[in-house]
Amino acid sequence: MKKNAENINNEPHKDAEPNEALVEENINNEPHKDAEPNEALVEENINNEPNEVPVEEKLRVVEEKLLRSLAETENQRRRFEREIKDAFEFGGFNFARENLAILDNLQRAKISIKNDESLKDNPDLEKFLKNFEIIEKDLLSIFEKNKIKKINCIKEKFDPNFHQAMLEIEDDLEEPGTIMQEIQPGYKFGERLLRPSFVGVSKKKTKENDKNEDA
Repeated sequence: MKKNAENINNEPHKDAEPNEALVEENINNEPHKDAEPNEALVEENINNEPNEVPVEEKLRVVEEKLLRSLAETENQRRRFEREIKDAFEFGGFNFARENLAILDNLQRAKISIKNDESLKDNPDLEKFLKNFEIIEKDLLSIFEKNKIKKINCIKEKFDPNFHQAMLEIEDDLEEPGTIMQEIQPGYKFGERLLRPSFVGVSKKKTKENDKNEDA
């Protein structure tokens, strides 16, 4: 009987209340489900979230990209038009320069026939030269219609952009640098120089020439 009483006393009672200290410890260690989150963590998360770009800023960026694309397209269009125009003008420029040789040969032939001693007494010489002049005028007319124009240079001031000096002519009556003689005519194709005029330019007489003339 004593043993049974001892066992009964040593066994924990099923309905006995748990130790209050242990219960309080478990309560303190378990996180409360309804506990508010740490304010510092919440603020950190808010700061780390990317700021949303305003709609006005998005529209401004899109507008800038659109304007840039339109400007590039317009520049490309103008460049293509200029290249096409240059291609046509370059082809016409070369054709015009080759045709100058025809006019040069015609003028040389006219001068050669006119100065030929054996033909001076020929009654048909004047008519023959007249035909040369008609052909020459027709060629010049065709040139002008195709933007090929002769450079007028006699009595003009020498301009290295359009003239090429071949000789100097002493003349005190004219200002130095004045074109006194045209050796070969020059031409322009539109505003571009096709061929410079070969000219003789005036200059002041030297003192040595003055002394020789006085002697």
